[in-house]
Amino acid sequence: MPLALARGFLTGIITGTTLCAFVVGIVIEYVPLMITGVGLPIAYGVLLYLAGAPRRAREARIAPVIALAKIESLRAGGTETGDIPVYFDLTVAPEGSATYRLKITHGINLVDLPDYHAGDVLVVRYPPDRPWKAEVVERLSPEWERRVAEAVIESAPESSLVQEPAEGCAFGALAVLGFVLGAALVLYLFRAELFAPEEPVRAEETQSSTTTSSSGSATVNVDRSLLGEGELRRAIDSLALATDVSQVITAVVEDRRLTVVFAPTGAQVPRFDLREPAVDRVPALVERAKATIHVGDPKTWQVTIIPFGTAVSSRVIVTGPDGSGSLADGG
Repeated sequence: MPLALARGFLTGIITGTTLCAFVVGIVIEYVPLMITGVGLPIAYGVLLYLAGAPRRAREARIAPVIALAKIESLRAGGTETGDIPVYFDLTVAPEGSATYRLKITHGINLVDLPDYHAGDVLVVRYPPDRPWKAEVVERLSPEWERRVAEAVIESAPESSLVQEPAEGCAFGALAVLGFVLGAALVLYLFRAELFAPEEPVRAEETQSSTTTSSSGSATVNVDRSLLGEGELRRAIDSLALATDVSQVITAVVEDRRLTVVFAPTGAQVPRFDLREPAVDRVPALVERAKATIHVGDPKTWQVTIIPFGTAVSSRVIVTGPDGSGSLADGG
């Protein structure tokens, strides 16, 4: 009994560890853990088989008990072709011992099934210490055939039913405890990967420098192309933190530089707020100019943004080996 309890506890641990390892491996995308989850029950099964080898060897050396048995009732189940399982309720009459009831399952070919009836006598064979593992003997010696023909067996009361001892509540409780401990072990070992807070995804900040001159202009130099998504808008916002960008008369955008010219104080000239134009359209304008203006392979580009009446106009100039050309926004 203690060995059975230990086996139940260990089986629970293996089951909990296996399931949890496989699921956690999928969640954290860790293939070795998933492989462990699949391989652990296989290894455990092999170990159980090897551990049971001595017991099976001892049982093989012990002669089984052969006894007569009367069929009290039988019921067929399973498929309708080939060998089907038949559930027998028997009264077993071992020689020199009291009769008892026993329930077993035996596979019988469908063709031979009509040969078995309630009240018929069979011969069964079972280990001396485990009668519930009895099996029907189909090939009988002449001596046993004679004994079957002459046998008269009184039915044993149902209260004498012999069956495999129940493993009990302790076995189930230990199996559940082992399952919980196995799962908890995996969760504890990989708690950092499972429960660590995710780092917020932050856009890589653009390094920029702003230079403002006394002559009414400012320049923003960045370390990446202003054609990148949102880069020009970030450069303008950076400049707006350093100076007033609501009085701009010209803005020139190059690959990694933004130059802004401000309106002189008191001068009545057209001006605009640099934060208002749709600068997100500049990358598309540059790409369209590179594709439509035939200057060879364009090497440089420059976008000029100026006020035009009540609107703001953008024009791109691209330069290549074959010269230069321009394209206005909307052109």
